[in-house]
Amino acid sequence: MSFIADRLNKISPSQTIAITAKARALKAAGRDIISLSAGEPDFDTPASIKEAAIRAIEAGQTKYTDVAGTPALRAAVAERFRLDSGLDYKPEEVIVSTGGKQVIYNAMVSTINKGDEAIIPAPCWVSYPDIVALADGYPVIVPCLPKNDFKLTAAELEAAITPRTKWFFLNSPCNPTGATYSAEDLRPLCDVLLRHPDVWIFTDDIYAKLVYDGFEPATIVQVEPKLRNRTVTMNGVSKAYAMTGWRIGFSGAPVELTRAMNKLQGQSTSNPCSIAQAAALEALTGPQDFIGTMCETYRERRDLVVSMLNQATGLSCARPEGAFYVFPSMAACFGKRTASGTVIDTDEAFVTALLDEEGVAAVHGSAFMFAGHFRVSYATDTESLKEACSRIQRFCAGLR
Repeated sequence: MSFIADRLNKISPSQTIAITAKARALKAAGRDIISLSAGEPDFDTPASIKEAAIRAIEAGQTKYTDVAGTPALRAAVAERFRLDSGLDYKPEEVIVSTGGKQVIYNAMVSTINKGDEAIIPAPCWVSYPDIVALADGYPVIVPCLPKNDFKLTAAELEAAITPRTKWFFLNSPCNPTGATYSAEDLRPLCDVLLRHPDVWIFTDDIYAKLVYDGFEPATIVQVEPKLRNRTVTMNGVSKAYAMTGWRIGFSGAPVELTRAMNKLQGQSTSNPCSIAQAAALEALTGPQDFIGTMCETYRERRDLVVSMLNQATGLSCARPEGAFYVFPSMAACFGKRTASGTVIDTDEAFVTALLDEEGVAAVHGSAFMFAGHFRVSYATDTESLKEACSRIQRFCAGLR
């Protein structure tokens, strides 16, 4: 009899974290490695936010807080929802957790019974299916085709809904594709959901501020307020405020579900770090202008990476409107061999050989439930991106 619980057999370690860890280990061993695998900004947390954390420490704000977060931070979250998307969440409908991932975990474990289904458009963030499975649910993966800009259509959503469907996930802008949903894109999906009153919606808006070319982001409840009473709107400070290590995510949801999530959090992690909460309060209520500056840098990097990858033999890379990823196809490379003789028979073989032979770390598309592609993060400095893309071009040119 195994000592380890059977439920852990339902999930896998995060493949994005595994690849990033391998890249770090190779770099520590002296290899010249450029990592394009991490899903975090390379910008430092703004000074005003760090100073707020220091003030909190000096003021002795080092004790437990309410499980759901300090009243001040929950009020600031509610106000930020209003300012950014016109959403009317009250502080008692807000919970602050240790990162957005815990918000997802809390919501799924609080609601899913064995066999309940969750519709997940793919390509998708690696953790969605595993969290659903860990909660005894069944992830229903719906492929979203490149010809539709990797976006789910209303017909695809309708076809995926069954009597067992409890949740529908939507991530916009999307990790790993950068695909974004406008209000016009969301309207047909909302119409489908209105016809299925037992389906709840989890909308992951963590990249919503990172959009380019004048794109106007939208979220489900903003487009269709009638869906408010069965929607979780999740966001956080990790991406837009360059605060990944501070571990603060939050959501707005109907008060009954928020209380259930609070109950679960109270018997697991309890409150998020009090100092990180003080920093997040400053992030949400303080100056916001640096986000625009950061986005302009990301836009320039995106254009560079898309251009250079499209010049690589066998690659095809779309130009996304959000997040800080591109998701090029490498399907034309299948069946070829690298200069050292490695056969490229899967996207994982492609990224493994790329790391081993050229020292560039990326993440294979199969990790995101979509084979034949790989994810490149352009959240790194421009010179490193130029060098990495040059190495990718050389690697692809050497395939035979």
